[in-house]
Amino acid sequence: MNKPGKPKNVAGSGGIVVVVAFVVGVLYYIAIRTFFIKAQNGISLEIFALLSVVLILAIVGIIDDLLGWKHKGLSKRTRIFLAFVASIPLVVINAGSSAMSFPFLGEVNLGILYPIFLIPLGIAGATTTYNFLAGFNGLEAGQGILILSFLSLVAYKTGSSWLAVVGLIMVFALLGFWFYNRYPAKVFPGDSLTWTIGALIAGMAILGNFEKIAAFVFIPYILETVLKLRGNLDKYSFGKPNKDGSLEMPYNKIYGLEHLSIYILKKLKPSKKVYENDVTYLIHGFQILLIVIAFFIFL
Repeated sequence: MNKPGKPKNVAGSGGIVVVVAFVVGVLYYIAIRTFFIKAQNGISLEIFALLSVVLILAIVGIIDDLLGWKHKGLSKRTRIFLAFVASIPLVVINAGSSAMSFPFLGEVNLGILYPIFLIPLGIAGATTTYNFLAGFNGLEAGQGILILSFLSLVAYKTGSSWLAVVGLIMVFALLGFWFYNRYPAKVFPGDSLTWTIGALIAGMAILGNFEKIAAFVFIPYILETVLKLRGNLDKYSFGKPNKDGSLEMPYNKIYGLEHLSIYILKKLKPSKKVYENDVTYLIHGFQILLIVIAFFIFL
């Protein structure tokens, strides 16, 4: 957002292009499985269910983009409600495994509670919170590339190679978009991208039965949610730009990891000058650290 001396008019809702590329890629993969590999298992049903969830939430994101963040877009309650509704395709196919391991309790079979409560909660939670950690050039796309690349590896290592392919299709779509979204951005992602990525992360975790791993690498978003709640979800993530392009804390308190990153970097850098790229790279670095830890703990 902070690009002094650059063109003021930047294209928005770039996530639409990513969604289209993802859908085309997934349909191409299904066609290869059907006509060349001639796979006879029921994986296509799960792929279409996941694709349905992603498309529903992409449409919700587009509507929110059209309403515009300056006009508040969809209300918080409407967003959460639609995110729950979007989970229905995964609910009706009873996606994932209802047996989950809990600390001190061991493995517990949740039965019908898993599809009815946990699947909608997972989709709604991941979708809405992924949208919180945003607002800096290249941040949302870069985070999506990091998390989905790792979850694709997890899917492959745990025997869900088809899920790994689906995840990598989105990774490559995001890579193409990232080159135009990195600082200084020529296009902004919009909610059409953030909602799509959040939905795919949750959907992969559910279908691949690696919810714990996904939750671990999602720690930045959990922290972001806690900090956002501190500001009643009304505080913006952006930094306060100076004329030279450096950033200042927008508030006296910290209401997001973006603000925390600015605060930390100002303490660490001798120049005390913090730029948008610095914030993005620090958050990416934190994400990579969590991914490395998750690799050694879970894989």
